[in-house]
Amino acid sequence: MLNILTPRRAAGASVACLPAATALAAVALLAGCSMIPTYERPAAPVAAQWPALGANTVASATTAAADLPWQDFVGDARLRELVELALQNNRDLRVAVLSIEQARAQYQIRRADQLPTINAAATGNRQPATDGSGNISSAYTAGLAMASWEIDFFGRVASLKEAALAQFLATQEARSAVQTSLIASVVSTWLSLQTNEELLALTQRTLATRDDSLRLNRLRFDQGVTSALDLRQAESLTAAARSTLAQQQRLRALDVNALTLLVGQPLPERLLPTAQADGGAVALRDVPEGMPSDLLERRPDIRQAEQQLIAANANIGAARAAFFPRIALTASAGTASNALSGLFKSGSWGWTLAPQAVLPIFDAGRNQAGLDSARAGRDIAVAQYDKAIQSAFREVADALAGRATLGEQVLAQQAQATAEADRFRLADLRYRNGVASYLDVLDAQRALFATQQALAQSQLAQRQNQVALYKALGGGWRDAPASAAQN
Repeated sequence: MLNILTPRRAAGASVACLPAATALAAVALLAGCSMIPTYERPAAPVAAQWPALGANTVASATTAAADLPWQDFVGDARLRELVELALQNNRDLRVAVLSIEQARAQYQIRRADQLPTINAAATGNRQPATDGSGNISSAYTAGLAMASWEIDFFGRVASLKEAALAQFLATQEARSAVQTSLIASVVSTWLSLQTNEELLALTQRTLATRDDSLRLNRLRFDQGVTSALDLRQAESLTAAARSTLAQQQRLRALDVNALTLLVGQPLPERLLPTAQADGGAVALRDVPEGMPSDLLERRPDIRQAEQQLIAANANIGAARAAFFPRIALTASAGTASNALSGLFKSGSWGWTLAPQAVLPIFDAGRNQAGLDSARAGRDIAVAQYDKAIQSAFREVADALAGRATLGEQVLAQQAQATAEADRFRLADLRYRNGVASYLDVLDAQRALFATQQALAQSQLAQRQNQVALYKALGGGWRDAPASAAQN
């Protein structure tokens, strides 16, 4: 360690500081050697094409899902307003935004470690003289001090800064991923609520029809026209409809509760779907599937995983640098005196420079363990990055499979519902004319109700599949420009 204390006159202090300033500049220029391994993006562990399943290509759409603002994807004005409320009030999204601020502060701390910290310092010391005279010796100092600044010759501090920067960028991508999931969850839950409203109205109409049928059968039974078997079948069918009504009321309440949690505040009644006003489905824009390689640049969760991989790679550089000497510099400049009254008098100015170099010789394997841990961390990050890509590929493939088949399923069930409605009408007509038994009417009524329920669920699955595909392709994290949103 070098420790120099040189009292000088004020006029000579600036001259003496020039060599020190030059030395500091030279040290700063020499610093910056990086031991971070060269980063190479791992090969995507998925196929180059989506699985072929029917005609699932949307040729008319020209805007990729990730480039399509959610305001353009959602066609219903009430639903768009509800999504806006969720983006403002959802607590998960709020936590993601605050995590960005925390990561930004951590990055700023690491970046500040590359520069010296200069403080104003004042000290005073009084103690008995060592010559046995009984006198009191005093020492006072005041000035500027730089405490143990590490000169980053081997890039340890720079590597930690790069890791903190990558973690900061990862939190930004995490926020985008949370927004994407939030928008998809709000839209899907709203669609589910809309379907449950429709099923609730359907069940209420069915129950009213069965109540009328039950009253008619009771009158016919009292008059001896029908048997007790017909009456009991009518009662059973009415009770089943009443049970389904209670179930639909519960499902509607659960959807409202889920939507309230997502939005983060009580739901305005005017924004909720109603079966009477919603004659058709919510308009959702179709998006092209693109190529699997597009997901690497489009999906926020994959980009987040890559930034975490970059951070793990940078930590290896910091672990490698720990094997080399760590050079620190402590310096101060100011005034010193053995009397408080003479602290700022001429001739009391001076400076102190104390460089220190520490070379690890024996650390019981600590540095090697740190390097092994950093390498294992990078391997974990690679596996997590691969898993994120594979999960994204599976989600898109599932959504494309749904798009290729759900349309045909809905068309088939619509045809079946039409046929069952006509069958019920004919069976009821034949029964009233005494041609068919009441069992035929009950069977047709049960089949019609089940088919109408299945049709509503299939239509919901088709709309929710559009939302799932939009989310899986990385849509929803970009907002529309302010001018476009106003228009």
